[in-house]
Amino acid sequence: MRNAMKVGKWEIKRNLKNKSFLIGLFLTPALFLVFFFFGSLFGDSDDGDAATQVYVNDQLGIFNSLEETVKAADLGWELQTTDVNEDEVQNQLESSESGNAAYIFLDKRALEEGVIPVYTSEEIGTGFMNQVQILSTPVKTLQMQQLGLSDEELAAVSMSIQFEETTSEEMAATDDAESAGGSGGFLGEDPFERVIPGAFAAIILFSIVISGMYIFQSASNEKKDKIAEIILSSVTPGELMQGKILGYFILGMIQAAVFLAFAIPLSIWQLDGVDILDYLLVPELILLVAISILGYFLFAALFVGVGATMADMSSAGNFQGMVTMLPFLPFIFIGPVINDPSGIVAQIGTYFPFTTPGVLLMRLTVMGEWPWVEIIIALAILVVSIWVLMKLAGKIFKTGILMYGKNATPAEIWKWIKA
Repeated sequence: MRNAMKVGKWEIKRNLKNKSFLIGLFLTPALFLVFFFFGSLFGDSDDGDAATQVYVNDQLGIFNSLEETVKAADLGWELQTTDVNEDEVQNQLESSESGNAAYIFLDKRALEEGVIPVYTSEEIGTGFMNQVQILSTPVKTLQMQQLGLSDEELAAVSMSIQFEETTSEEMAATDDAESAGGSGGFLGEDPFERVIPGAFAAIILFSIVISGMYIFQSASNEKKDKIAEIILSSVTPGELMQGKILGYFILGMIQAAVFLAFAIPLSIWQLDGVDILDYLLVPELILLVAISILGYFLFAALFVGVGATMADMSSAGNFQGMVTMLPFLPFIFIGPVINDPSGIVAQIGTYFPFTTPGVLLMRLTVMGEWPWVEIIIALAILVVSIWVLMKLAGKIFKTGILMYGKNATPAEIWKWIKA
């Protein structure tokens, strides 16, 4: 174990002195977060440009009520009064600088005939006339006040009736969620309670797995440069393999720390008023992070074994290429898991070792209560799978790291495992 630690330290120092690794260390999370938050980063300026100028000729004295209604609906209007009459509207719209304007005339026609004239520019959005319907509420209130209704009667008459639809599928999904088992789920009605810890663990899983994929390059480069024999004169193949796994685990955690150093401040800025750390620092985060770390060791065992079978990264065969895609298998389950986290597809993904980390994190992020029986079974399968893969990777690595000139075929790898 002592020699494995030395190999791990050597891998860490070698990569931290590598300029390309350092650039990727900071550039990868920066680019990912910029693309992720791209819409919201520029959303404010776009909303400002697209704001609708709404001018109200108010002869009924209800402009303040209109302002409150528009503000509550958050329509993105800039509401203001005007003395322009209907004869002048056409000239005003043609000379409007914003090109996104409307004029509303509130007079006795609204009370007597139920008609409110609205004049709009050609550039105004097609949904504006649907939005403007909310202004009927203050006008209706004024009409009822003139009829002498009390405040209680006004409130009862003004209250809108809403029909809420619940389909049979939604009821079945609710029943399944309640019977999924497990108590002690910490996830409540607040969506941030679900998303923030899950996103934190997902970032750790993504960072350390991507870092673990460098094991491919590390093993193949040592074979290509023919220095593996020199290294193995000081350490055993098992110690070299263990050292690589530990070293790239630390590098992955460094990558995750850098990623989070970008993500947390940006999230605090974007989610104004949300205390990220209160949602993040919960006991259940320990389990989520543990799932991510187990996921790393599963894929690291796979990468280090298969990486030793390649003569050169540029000449990777179909078999090796398929192995590199295994960490991304959970993306196939995103839709079914989000739609039905207790469904058969989600459960299959939970128990299949190569999708267990990703699918389990998704399920625990969206489920109201955690199915502890399923979690324990999935973790047991994952731990056993890691142990088996470590054993197999050791046999493959021992022979493959000293084979030069060509990539090993699946048949040859099978012979090494049986030996």
